[in-house]
Amino acid sequence: MFLNTLTPKFYVALTGTSSLISGLILIFEWWYFRKYGTSFIEQVSVSHLRPLLGGVDSSSPSNSNTSNGEADSNRQSVSECKVWRNPLNLFRGAEYNRYTWVTGREPLTYYDMNLSAQDHQTFFTCDSDHLRPADAIMQKAWRERNPQARISAAHEALELEDCATAYILLAEEEATTIMEAERLFKQALKAGEGCYRRSQQLQHHGTQYEAQHRRDTNVLVYIKRRLAMCSRKLGRTREAVKMMRDLMKEFPLLSMFNIHENLLESLLELQNYADVQAVLAKYDDISLPKSATICYTAALLKARAVSDKFSPEAASRRGLSTAEMNAVEAIHRAVEFNPHVPKYLLEMKSLILPPEHILKRGDSEAIAYAFFHLQHWKRVEGALNLLHCTWEGTFRMIPYPLEKGHLFYPYPICTETADRELLPTVFHEVSVYPKKELPFFILFTAGLCSFTAMLALLTHQFPELMGVFAKAVKCIGLIWLTL
Repeated sequence: MFLNTLTPKFYVALTGTSSLISGLILIFEWWYFRKYGTSFIEQVSVSHLRPLLGGVDSSSPSNSNTSNGEADSNRQSVSECKVWRNPLNLFRGAEYNRYTWVTGREPLTYYDMNLSAQDHQTFFTCDSDHLRPADAIMQKAWRERNPQARISAAHEALELEDCATAYILLAEEEATTIMEAERLFKQALKAGEGCYRRSQQLQHHGTQYEAQHRRDTNVLVYIKRRLAMCSRKLGRTREAVKMMRDLMKEFPLLSMFNIHENLLESLLELQNYADVQAVLAKYDDISLPKSATICYTAALLKARAVSDKFSPEAASRRGLSTAEMNAVEAIHRAVEFNPHVPKYLLEMKSLILPPEHILKRGDSEAIAYAFFHLQHWKRVEGALNLLHCTWEGTFRMIPYPLEKGHLFYPYPICTETADRELLPTVFHEVSVYPKKELPFFILFTAGLCSFTAMLALLTHQFPELMGVFAKAVKCIGLIWLTL
């Protein structure tokens, strides 16, 4: 009786409401997927509903093996997603803060700055800092979250004595120009060299002196590297190259600073390609960790030999020569290592200021590389054209799904999460590889929304015909239930 009394307006309202609700669910699911890379409904189902329904039995041996396997994979992903200090990171006061003053945007994330604070505490402090009042003040300063409090503490330390780490902090955060930062770093160098010589004589007198000497060594290397970067930014590139070479000879074991990447960029600026090749021959080794700078610089040198005469039409007719094949293989190798770089080099994706830390093979590393090396690719005639014609061919060589790599280890699955922490997602869309397929629930809600909207439209336009159709569906349902 109730169903027979329903009018077409009821069906219009019902289908319209269903369409609206499913549309709202679709919008929320799409927003959540774009922000977090997963479906909200799927995540809730797996995390909360499945345990309530008894889908997990932790007592079974098979599940224990599975949990062990998941733990191993988690440990592997953590090691793959190690975050590295950006060798070419900018100066906070002279570059990052100036960008904030002009645009009103914050180029650094809290996570990135927190990692820098941890680096500073590791490199610039030691257990014996309490013996020197200025170092004790700076030990607290590196832990401060407020930039003004850090700067005030550095000035307070300088009132007591010439403190190298205090000059470093002021050069990094208070100086508003590169020239001012260079002046402060020169003062830091004078103070740092004195501390280094004194601790060098006492380093074998105990573990405390050894730790102090290690700290003074880190301070001295950091100062000299930043002075070289100041020279590079001020146009004194040859002077910067000499400083970097001397630093690498004086401290050959301190590879954690990756000074060779600074050297490669400066040599490319001088167009000294023979020396670039010599540096690559030393550091592009199978036993050493790779980077986008190493792989893409090697590809640029190979491309330079053939790019000025390369034509895709001629290559398709006659085939690739040996030199062209070597260049294409080098590009494929570089793209497999970091597939995010080509879109920035080809200006298909806009650049932002690079972060202070990068994730190798991630979007953050691609931004850091392209920010400094795009000009070098543009300077080599035809190099970007060769990259444009060949880079997408890399993906035909990589197995899919990405269970194994071709020339490198499989691409880590954790890069997106780490890059979202390192990059300012407010105004930058993080590049994701491989592109994720849309979750089932987004497709389902999209289909449900479209279907109910169509039903509402048909019911409004053809009420009598849809009423007959609804009664027919009801009769079929009743017959099926009785059977």
